[in-house]
Amino acid sequence: MLAYVFWHWPYPTVEETVYERRIAEFHEALRTQRPRGFQYSVVLKAGRVPWVGRDGEVYEEWYVVENSAALDALNEAAVSGACKEPHNQVAQGAADGAGGLFRLRAGEAGLATARVGLWFAKPAGMSYEMLYRMLQSEIEGAAGGGSVWQRQMVLGPAPEFCWHSLQEHRLPEGFEYLDIPVKQIWVG
Repeated sequence: MLAYVFWHWPYPTVEETVYERRIAEFHEALRTQRPRGFQYSVVLKAGRVPWVGRDGEVYEEWYVVENSAALDALNEAAVSGACKEPHNQVAQGAADGAGGLFRLRAGEAGLATARVGLWFAKPAGMSYEMLYRMLQSEIEGAAGGGSVWQRQMVLGPAPEFCWHSLQEHRLPEGFEYLDIPVKQIWVG
């Protein structure tokens, strides 16, 4: 399972409630259009994410798809048919943005309950196999569980991993990470 992630924010002249309504209208249209391989989308409002070069909050859209072939259908559907006008409305109000591609590595894909994103990189000297085992164990033992996503092919500016969950967690010694609170804006 893959997720295309898009971080963005509105121009200062665009009202937050208007921007959020336009985002929701776009995601409703996308859910109705349901491109091949598209599973669901979630829109989060995240605290400061340093990798996009903005000090304030940003919107973080997660588009969960079956596989990489589904990305072409998602890309086409997002700007055509019932999605065209809602997409254009959001795009007109967006000041800037950045995207990335992530693969589910541990836990369940359900992002609907996420309240925090724990962004981190694999510690030097640790194998990926050891990391995946440790993360699966951490998720199974954590209240609220969650999902760990890994950036693919270094596509995107974010750290390599994100653990989205219902509550904050601590990683073992040796990890450097950012706890970024998120608020649900839209789930579909």
